[in-house]
Amino acid sequence: MTDMVEATVPTAARVSDTYRWTQLAIGVAAMVMIANYQYGWTFFVPDIQKKFGWDRASIQWAFTLFVLFETWLVPVEGWFVDKYGPRLVVLIGGILCAIGWVINAEATTLNGYYLGMIVAGIGAGGVYGTCVGNALKWFPDKRGLAAGITAAGFGAGSALTVAPIQAMIKDSGFQTTFLYFGLGQGILIVLLAFFLLAPKAGQVPAVIANANVIQTRRNYQPTEVIRQPIFWLMYLMFVIVGAGGLMVTANLKPIAVDWKVDAIPVTLIGMTMTAVTFAATIDRVLNGLTRPFFGWISDMIGRENTMFIAFGMEGVGIWALYMLGHDPVWFVILSGFVFFAWGEIYSLFPSTCTDTFGAKFATTNAGLLYTAKGTAALLVPIANYMQQSSGTWDNVFIIAAGANILASLLAILVLKPWRKTVVAKAVAS
Repeated sequence: MTDMVEATVPTAARVSDTYRWTQLAIGVAAMVMIANYQYGWTFFVPDIQKKFGWDRASIQWAFTLFVLFETWLVPVEGWFVDKYGPRLVVLIGGILCAIGWVINAEATTLNGYYLGMIVAGIGAGGVYGTCVGNALKWFPDKRGLAAGITAAGFGAGSALTVAPIQAMIKDSGFQTTFLYFGLGQGILIVLLAFFLLAPKAGQVPAVIANANVIQTRRNYQPTEVIRQPIFWLMYLMFVIVGAGGLMVTANLKPIAVDWKVDAIPVTLIGMTMTAVTFAATIDRVLNGLTRPFFGWISDMIGRENTMFIAFGMEGVGIWALYMLGHDPVWFVILSGFVFFAWGEIYSLFPSTCTDTFGAKFATTNAGLLYTAKGTAALLVPIANYMQQSSGTWDNVFIIAAGANILASLLAILVLKPWRKTVVAKAVAS
């Protein structure tokens, strides 16, 4: 049954903005700690392949399994958060993250890596879904910005550890790196969990009134959300935009190796690094910055208008990377552009979902939509098989660019007018 937002006397006093931002900061810190479980994986793949001799596509199934279990269980984890609060889920998530990479450190079979990444994925998904859902609840007045800042912790959180991870892999081996980084990050997540709280009724501002940002005043239960056709349009858009970005995220170093630009020194903004290290560092920073930036923009001009701009940029960026990326300087610059235009999906889609279906069950409902990332991850091994069969990345880049252009058009031509109708009907009923 659809619930109206309660218009009763608040059960708790309104908290200060400082308190709300402190809760947001704790969530961001936890997101930083889980970032390497996804974004650091690409640096381990070549050494795993060299040591065991497995083909790249088989190894990358571990990454796919990570993303599947990170995303598809988030609605279940979100239900626990909405019912019992965020602390327990993040605590267990941190423990599972640490265990996952400890398993990777000891693995000698593909199944061992698959298991390790599944366990880490369950843990990371619990942390991710909880922190984003909590941000959506604490900031109904700045939902895009809050979701964006929180997601930025995940997108940019691994930027400072790109060089240390690569250096440790080189000096101590990838198995030792799995062990130390896995344990360190997991322990910090557990500590942060004790400070994480959910807002009580009356502690946060009311839903905003903005002509550009369409927000419902009803709360849809998760069982209702999955029966709404507009939810599945959002899901499709999330999948097709997410797939291109995940393909680049998981294969950044292999693409650079195949294009023979990985080890070439590149000098930009007064710094010199090899192309793949420079690209990975810039990509993570821009992938983080884009989330609060486009979230903030969407709070002003609307979610769908922002999607149209960002997804269009992504399509152009992927095409430009395909055309010019064989030059090491352009590889660095354009991979950064691609990440900047892609990462905003993790602020725009959760905020759009909560705008449409309400905040009461925000963690679960946003988690349902977040499973689209797992569906998109199924395309990562397909991209590897396409590359292996043709010997080039051409078809992968062309399909990814076209998918983003399609999503940008769907946002402005279909989602925007449809969502206006859905929200208006919800108010009238």
